[in-house]
Amino acid sequence: MAEHVIAFHASRPTPDQPAASGRLARIGLFLRRHRKLIISVQWIIVVLYAAMVIIPAFLPLPPEDAHIWDNLRLFAQFCFWGLWWPGVMIATVTMGRVWCGLFCPEGAVSEWVSQYGRGKALPRWLKWTGWPFVAFVCTTVYGQLVSVYEYPQAALLVLGGSTIAAIGIGLLYGREKRIWCRYLCPASGVFAVLAKIAPVHYKVDRDAWDRYQGDFEPVNCAPLLDVRRMTSASECHGCGRCAGQRDAVTFSARSPFAEVLDLDAPARTPDALTLVYGVLGVATAAFQWTLSPWLLAIKLAAADWLVEHNHFALLDNDVPWWLLTHYPEASDMFTWLDGALVLGYLLGGGFLLGSALLVGPAIAARLLRTQTLNWQRFTLALTPLAAASVILGLSMLTVTHLKAEHFWLGWLPYFRISLLSAGCLGSLWLAFGLIRQAPSSLPSRASALFAMLLPNALMATVWTLVFFIW
Repeated sequence: MAEHVIAFHASRPTPDQPAASGRLARIGLFLRRHRKLIISVQWIIVVLYAAMVIIPAFLPLPPEDAHIWDNLRLFAQFCFWGLWWPGVMIATVTMGRVWCGLFCPEGAVSEWVSQYGRGKALPRWLKWTGWPFVAFVCTTVYGQLVSVYEYPQAALLVLGGSTIAAIGIGLLYGREKRIWCRYLCPASGVFAVLAKIAPVHYKVDRDAWDRYQGDFEPVNCAPLLDVRRMTSASECHGCGRCAGQRDAVTFSARSPFAEVLDLDAPARTPDALTLVYGVLGVATAAFQWTLSPWLLAIKLAAADWLVEHNHFALLDNDVPWWLLTHYPEASDMFTWLDGALVLGYLLGGGFLLGSALLVGPAIAARLLRTQTLNWQRFTLALTPLAAASVILGLSMLTVTHLKAEHFWLGWLPYFRISLLSAGCLGSLWLAFGLIRQAPSSLPSRASALFAMLLPNALMATVWTLVFFIW
């Protein structure tokens, strides 16, 4: 079928189809012309991913003197949580959603199985724009309850379950598409937000597209984007299949601030809510709850009260491992009270933190009274801060492994301060750039900028507590 052809129609541009200029543009064309190579790489990653998720789940606990270089379970844990996922987030911030389009094993498998599935039309419920946010929160919270970072059995349950769901969706809906990635993937909302500040993207020249008169091959856009009207890097998976299409699509460099500052680019509510309540809210709570003296104090007080009143049911730790952490051999068992408190801390704390972070953007939008400068767009100005926050949080897992191996970490405080400062300064610069475009009075604009200082100061305080006080 012509609509499913994905190969570029020629290995070299014809005289009336001039080559796109620049090294980045050539990279985009290379990706389009070498789909077989990309697919081969994807299948290699599928095998590695499966090995790191499945094999450790059947290995015993590592002995106390084990190291990441001589114990497969520790090695897989370090590679997956200490290197892989922090690297994915860094790649998204710097190169857009290339992980999704070129490397993601779930996306590759889901698209592959969809060739042989039922190819059903998408139901209305599946297209709800809130699914990525809901999936991210649910996966994050459940992962903490079963200690997904510490135990490979929990990782197999969470990640394996996600992969099975992706395969199931691929078998049911679409044909050679990535329906799971577009609508249901728990990480999709986070990637969509972080990709907004990537310094590279696939630029679409709408005028060149419309005036093109030559022959061309249709593009199989796996995440179902309307390439002709694409103005944001949020949903583009960076696979390169559309590079050079109608001499109008080019892999190009851009300012990392360009998309957020472009008032014609979309500033959607789901993206804004995912940023404040997901990446900056629930995710931050998930990264730091084990260090929180507040949670410990609440737990001790609640346990004392339960004992005094002879209510022992919540102190029972005989809980299934797939519901709450339960590993007697490691002396790590959650009680029902632990589970309830962690659940409340993540959801309640994430909601409170996210709501507090929204105060600044809401005030700034209210002061400027400009339709295009709404609270959603001011919230998206916090994207650099969100990127720094999630990388700081994930790197805590890296640091844990490095400390266990006695690596020198004297550089760590400076790295953390620098990254957090860069996130805050980037967000404030975006806020300043938005405020400059408002036709408001100087006092209103100054007050709006002050309001945008509030979320940055709040997140700086939270991470200072985590790294330097607790």
